[in-house]
Amino acid sequence: MTKEESKLIIGISSRALFNLDESHKIYKKEGLRSYENYQIENENKTLKPGEAFSLVKKILKINDLYDKTDRVEVILLSRNTSDTGLRIRNSIEDHNLNISRAAFCGGESPHRYVKDFGVHLFLSSSIEDVKLAIKSNVAAATIVSRPSSKVKKIDSEILKIAFDGDAVIFSDESEKVFHEKGLEAFIENEVNSTSVLKEGPFKSFLVELNKIQNDFEINQCPIRTALVTARSAPSDKRVIKTLRKWGVRIDESLFLGGMAKTKFLESFDADIFFDDQKKHIMSAIDSTASAHVPYGIKNK
Repeated sequence: MTKEESKLIIGISSRALFNLDESHKIYKKEGLRSYENYQIENENKTLKPGEAFSLVKKILKINDLYDKTDRVEVILLSRNTSDTGLRIRNSIEDHNLNISRAAFCGGESPHRYVKDFGVHLFLSSSIEDVKLAIKSNVAAATIVSRPSSKVKKIDSEILKIAFDGDAVIFSDESEKVFHEKGLEAFIENEVNSTSVLKEGPFKSFLVELNKIQNDFEINQCPIRTALVTARSAPSDKRVIKTLRKWGVRIDESLFLGGMAKTKFLESFDADIFFDDQKKHIMSAIDSTASAHVPYGIKNK
């Protein structure tokens, strides 16, 4: 395995990393030229952290636990030009973030480069860019903005990531049965099925997280994962057997049987939560950074 192949690589858009609300308003109201002038005029003014900033800091901090090489890399994937992106580059340096690689795409979607960079997870504020990345078989999600007053401080150095199951880690095959035929048909399908669940868009990312987790003893691991799903007994068994078949470790599995996820995410102290249903995201964002995965039957 080469050094490049051994890295967990996260791609992040500039609007997910930094708060670019003011400049985005100028772009929307006054057009591209005014936006470009504003960014150049303010290129030495450090941008404030965006929705994914704390997550990125925690991810990069994992490298401190390795002696000879960076085990994690974050790459900036931006619709800016390199000229207007200089403010973003300066802000990265001012915040002391170890981000050296970038793609400035001059108004075009940066999704074209996620495979070239070997990205395992792409986080963006653009749902269109995220959908295109998922079509390229890369785990991707749209970061949902919160008021700055809702953004929590980092209390723990452990990176805690929570995932929904169906249409996130797993495919939406079971969710289709529930959507089309109801709960009884869904349960019957799960109980009678002898096959494991098919993989969803985030299975590969979970596998990469597991590779890092396996570098550490469980009680010293810098990453902790949780499955937070509406499933309950008896449909939980197929999930357990699938993860076992994949050889994938989930630290905590919460089978909620349709209960609201918000309080459980708070108790887990998730740094980020991935779900395919917008309603679950919107109920969680007041207390937990959340990202929508636009995949599966619920997003048709």
